[in-house]
Amino acid sequence: MKVLLTGATGFIGSNAARALVAAGHEVHAIVRPNSDRSRLDPSLRLVTGDLLDSSFIPPPSSFDCCIHLAWYVEPGKYLDSPLNERWVEASLRLARTVGCPRFVAAGTCLEYALSDGPLRETSATGPRTLYAQSKLELLHALQSLDMETAWVRIFYQYGPHEDPRRLVPYVINGLLRGETVKLVPGEQVRDFLHIEDVGTAVRAVAESQLTGVVNIGSAEPVTIRDLALKIGDAIGRRELIALGAQPYSPFDPMHILADNTKLRSTGWRPRYNLDSGLSATIDWWKRRR
Repeated sequence: MKVLLTGATGFIGSNAARALVAAGHEVHAIVRPNSDRSRLDPSLRLVTGDLLDSSFIPPPSSFDCCIHLAWYVEPGKYLDSPLNERWVEASLRLARTVGCPRFVAAGTCLEYALSDGPLRETSATGPRTLYAQSKLELLHALQSLDMETAWVRIFYQYGPHEDPRRLVPYVINGLLRGETVKLVPGEQVRDFLHIEDVGTAVRAVAESQLTGVVNIGSAEPVTIRDLALKIGDAIGRRELIALGAQPYSPFDPMHILADNTKLRSTGWRPRYNLDSGLSATIDWWKRRR
């Protein structure tokens, strides 16, 4: 399969790229001129361009599939950034000009309405941030185009190369430095999937004939409290975890859990469970230090 990929320098995109290359696909990646390319797989064929530049048009080619994972996701800023609206425009421009028969794009679990049970692809939506609203707006626009579209709603991820400001690396690195890690009380239920498994899940959807929304998650619930304490026990510094030292965010839902039955219909299975994934991630951060 000949694939055009966006977001290949990012946390999710770089792992999707590696999964695609490992399966023997020819991957062409659109990257910005001055982007950090440290995560890039050396086997990628690079196309230099900025999707937010309306004059940029991907080079004509007969791609079998476009996998669109690029977006603005800077921690602490992306949820209500006006850049979300620009990314809707850029994404639609890409979909209309690239000419792929199959288009796979990344959504977010935050598109769903609040729920205490597993979220299925048919569950009600109710976005509470501009980021989630923009993703849902893009989904509806893509569904009006004449192309085969799959929308991967990605739940929570962790693993090597994650932005150190995000939860799992924040806890790991704080404990490795011997610092007190200040967290919320931690009663929120989350669905965490190792980033390598996210990458292979994106590949599985791209290779399949699935259309519409497809959840990418572990379907295994864990509270933030238990997640942090697992990390604390693995490093041997549980006493440094200060639960309740920070208030909950107003945007922070208390329960997010995927039903991944549709994803599993492709034959995809995760390589890691939470314990083995956290262990591998802690080891990676130790090596970085």
